Amino acid sequence: MAKAESAERPSALGTLGAWLREIAIVVIGALLASTLLRLFIVQMFVIPSQSMENTLLINDRVAVQKVAGFQRGDVVVFRDARGWLNTTPHKVDALHEALIFLGLAPDESAEHLIKRVIGVAGDHVVCCDARGRLSVNGVALDEREYLYTDPSTGQQVEPSANAFDVVVPAGTIFVMGDHRNASQDSRCHLGEPTNGLPEGSMAFIPTDAVVGVAVAVVFPLNRIHGISRPHSFENVPPGGTPPAAPVITGDRVVC
Repeated sequence: MAKAESAERPSALGTLGAWLREIAIVVIGALLASTLLRLFIVQMFVIPSQSMENTLLINDRVAVQKVAGFQRGDVVVFRDARGWLNTTPHKVDALHEALIFLGLAPDESAEHLIKRVIGVAGDHVVCCDARGRLSVNGVALDEREYLYTDPSTGQQVEPSANAFDVVVPAGTIFVMGDHRNASQDSRCHLGEPTNGLPEGSMAFIPTDAVVGVAVAVVFPLNRIHGISRPHSFENVPPGGTPPAAPVITGDRVVC
């Protein structure tokens, strides 16, 4: 009887093997879930520049959701589809690239930008009115909620030091940084050569280049906060029928 009981008792090696299989299933499942989360729901990015201060600071880790669409006023991450950066793509080693793909490390590449959506297709965006404010479809924006304020002087930057008047073409958006004096945004590319595209096209970002909407700063810990759509965009009415090509009135801005 003792010999039969001993034969039925699992060996130490068998127990270890079963335990390792369980761990492998858990790890693979977690990696698969993390990868699917990054691909379809949320992805982490690192802020590389001053253009969105003080909303976002250099080296902030930002969570970007990919499920819901974007609206005017949202802060979006987008691929550099128009070649604004004019830089050599950031190279990462194979391990870090794998971690980014699995969603275990933030994307620190130089191939994405982050700006605020000011106008969507069909919107008429103008700078500036008699009080120095941007307007969208005839409604002036109160941008004091998010424009950069110099901590040493307490002075807030102007909505734009350069005048412009545009209608956003179909399939694109018009974007600007919150730190307007340090942002090479849509204003700065209105007069850029277009490589065969309609005049002014380099200023407008294709909607299919948008990765998603920034919803929160998650690191460093003392910077954790949500990112919401400013109230000033709530009263902006819908734009007109989007033109096939940009409509630009007046001078082409050079930042």
